[in-house]
Amino acid sequence: MNNVQTAAINGQRKEIVQKTVYSILFSVAIAHMLNDLLQAVIPAVYPILKDKYNLTFTQIGLITFSYQLAASILQPFVGFYTDKKPQPYSKMFGMLFTLAGIVLLSYAASFGFILLSVVLVGIGSSIFHPEASRVSYLASGGKRGLAQSIFQIGGNTGTAIGPLLIAWIVVPHDQHYIIWFSAIAIVAMAVLWRIGNWYFHHLNLNAGNKKEIVLPDLSQRRIVISVIILLVLIFSKYFYVASITSYFTFYLIDKFHLSVQDAQYHLFIFLLSLAIGTLLGGPLGDKFGRKYVIWFSVLGVAPFALMLPYANLFWTTILSVIIGTLLASAFPAILVYAQELLPKKLGMVSGLFYGFAFGMGGLGAAILGYMAEKTSIDYVYDICAYLPLIGVIAMFLPNLKKKS
Repeated sequence: MNNVQTAAINGQRKEIVQKTVYSILFSVAIAHMLNDLLQAVIPAVYPILKDKYNLTFTQIGLITFSYQLAASILQPFVGFYTDKKPQPYSKMFGMLFTLAGIVLLSYAASFGFILLSVVLVGIGSSIFHPEASRVSYLASGGKRGLAQSIFQIGGNTGTAIGPLLIAWIVVPHDQHYIIWFSAIAIVAMAVLWRIGNWYFHHLNLNAGNKKEIVLPDLSQRRIVISVIILLVLIFSKYFYVASITSYFTFYLIDKFHLSVQDAQYHLFIFLLSLAIGTLLGGPLGDKFGRKYVIWFSVLGVAPFALMLPYANLFWTTILSVIIGTLLASAFPAILVYAQELLPKKLGMVSGLFYGFAFGMGGLGAAILGYMAEKTSIDYVYDICAYLPLIGVIAMFLPNLKKKS
């Protein structure tokens, strides 16, 4: 190989490592949007399934728990495996599971088949998130917070659109109309093929080209404690979010006597606020330090969460938007902070935090569903209002702003 060819390859390597590849970041965001839109179909059809099959709140909680458990347990293992053996096209394989789950859900005629369908969607999600998050990190060009926010905004946008499409497509007709969402899975696989090609190209260009990894100037004990604190904050955030994503429509129907369709619109507004908060969280973490964004995002929700159970419909909507925006800004900062604590284990860290987030969401839905069955849906929101106060422990995180 002559000097010109060598220089050209080195130039390609430098560009692909150091430059922010926005086309790939937005492609991953679109894939994340489509993936999470399909996930959002599950809680969005709860009112339909509850009426059609006479499900209890406990059974609704078990559906969420089954889905989230399947989505959470596998993610760290998928991330750990792909840290050692990257799989550029694994995300397409995961989307096949999601497609199978959506098709089965549209025709599920019993509680058991509903559980099986959501488990398939959960498995697809567990394969998608660790590798998609890694691609986002690799394409960031050092703008990690921004990259994670772009990635997350896709997911939250899909989560917000899901209930809206259910309200338009499924609610006026029947459960079988869920089958139309299989087209979204097929489109997602086409996008994931393009991302896989870039990732494959990236791996080939950088084979043998070891990039220097900057480790945080912290003891192993401090790193472990910091990771535990972050996981506790994830617990607080996703336990509370579960109370809204799984039961907000029931709460609005019960307290304000809304129709299912109107309640879905209010859920859409909340989920849209999650997307806005996600877009803000990453860049603010890049600028001011992730510790402060995490602290403000989780603890700052507390006064609004405490007011929510006592608000009328108008203020419930306003407060839900504020809560969603603040809470969502935490996750990009938390995930990038964790990646900077353990930069040699990107896939495992991403899988651990996505998996734990899904797990806490599922556990929260199951516990809160049982509580709603034994007490009332209003009581659930009274109790959950205190969860954001846990955010005070973020003050014990070290400041990594200068270490990135």
